Amino acid sequence: MTKRFWNLFKVSPVVVAAAFFAANSALAAEVNEQLTNVAQLSEAQESNNMSQVTSVSQFSDVQPTDWAFQALQSLVERYGCIAGYPNSTYRGNRALTRYEFAAGLNACLDRVNELIATATADLVSKQDLATLQRLQEEYSAELATLRGRVDGLEARTAELEANQFSTTTKLVGEAVFAASDVFGNNRAVPGGAPAQDLDSNTTFSDRVRLNLFSSFTGKDQLQIRLNANNTVSNAAVSGTNMTRLAFDGNNNNSVVIDKLNYAFNFSDAVRVKVDATNAELYENVNTFNPDFASSGRGALSRYGRFSPIYRQGQGGAGLTVTFNPKGAISLTGAYIARTANDPTLNNGLLDGDNAIFGQLSFQPSKAFNIGLTYARTYQTNLVNNNVNNNLFQSTGSAFANNPFGNNTRTESNNYGVEATFQLSKLAISGWGGYTTADALTGANAGTDADIWYWAGSLALRDFGGEGNVLGVIFGQPPRVTGGSIKNVAANTNLDDDKSYHLEGLYKFKVSDNIQVTPGLLVIFNPEHNDANDTEYVGTLRTTFTF
Repeated sequence: MTKRFWNLFKVSPVVVAAAFFAANSALAAEVNEQLTNVAQLSEAQESNNMSQVTSVSQFSDVQPTDWAFQALQSLVERYGCIAGYPNSTYRGNRALTRYEFAAGLNACLDRVNELIATATADLVSKQDLATLQRLQEEYSAELATLRGRVDGLEARTAELEANQFSTTTKLVGEAVFAASDVFGNNRAVPGGAPAQDLDSNTTFSDRVRLNLFSSFTGKDQLQIRLNANNTVSNAAVSGTNMTRLAFDGNNNNSVVIDKLNYAFNFSDAVRVKVDATNAELYENVNTFNPDFASSGRGALSRYGRFSPIYRQGQGGAGLTVTFNPKGAISLTGAYIARTANDPTLNNGLLDGDNAIFGQLSFQPSKAFNIGLTYARTYQTNLVNNNVNNNLFQSTGSAFANNPFGNNTRTESNNYGVEATFQLSKLAISGWGGYTTADALTGANAGTDADIWYWAGSLALRDFGGEGNVLGVIFGQPPRVTGGSIKNVAANTNLDDDKSYHLEGLYKFKVSDNIQVTPGLLVIFNPEHNDANDTEYVGTLRTTFTF
């Protein structure tokens, strides 16, 4: 329709442009009224800085082969009422805002009035008016249709405005239903302890999260998350945290605010995020495991989501700064204080449990990403607050998470490398990490522990249908491999044996908002003790997003 419109009109495009815009001004105004946001208003401000041009050749992005070239040339060179951007571009394919429409139409009308006032009849002639009349008649049916659409749009817009949740905030929800059971002959026990029966019952539990995302500038985000769940950790029956599920946690379905943060652009090259509570590194940085990182739509197991290095300093307040966030090479720095809100001794923003984090990411393409990660943590072991040292937040063996026992302040240095390689339908991800931990106080003061872990995952996308994912994850959870500390329970200075984590799952996309994921988790030699029987965790998870 648009090309035919300009082909018919070869005398005075400005007159036709004015008539066409005027006939459709209601539609343009209504559509733009719904779409106008902070970013678009910013673009409108840019339009105020446009500069007048005298020749279409001054536009660097306009070519004679463009279908509207002649029309634009006439508007510029004959009438002089089309402006360009300061960088000599016209941006002919971008959407027209209401501000730009008003400014352009006003300029053209002023020019027409000027021509009429100066009696330049050769420019605005009866032929032009006749052409305008003919075009109005030919497009009368289309204009009538547009008027009908505008009427319907007005009614729908009025209803949306009357019932809208907020002009700045949107609600994003997730509900997880899960049935799960742990299987095996005996539950995992420390080395040398007698075997115990694994007596597990099938469970059905849930987790619901409601996220309120608000934006005030178009480039910032305030997140408030409400959480309620009743998924009890199955470590109570399995005897090991290695069998934990990705989404477990239990507050008896009481609704709590478990996340509050604000992210904004300090500049085009710097992104800043401030966490007021429940800061988590894996929520703020790339974990290089895109198909399995989500707790509700990713891996079924806790360990299968991402490297344990991203669990350092979990909880509390924090600050995360990312330099060059959209570039091929980016650098992220973070600081998390678990008890930042507590003014008592050995707490607060600087004196309590804390983590200093840094990550260098190299992402030359979507196909290949790699990260080098470091975290230094300090844990005070506040027994009075029922918080013991937990180097990996209950991921891996009990000895690896608390190698020095209670009443011991611990310092650790954590090093990690992560990578993902993505083909069209296949994604391969993996990570490896090394931690050296030192006891600063207590009976084991002066001793240290060396801890290693690794894993790899394979995701086959669109397997059996669009949006489905077949996944396999294999690795070794955190394990003490050396150091001067002694594992009293096992009568050794390390985890003598090796546990292996094997997970298979199939994410089935029922619809855009429903995903069903059956899977099986297998833990060989739980707690890095080959005297423990292999344990199995079968899970069926259904995730609703809205």
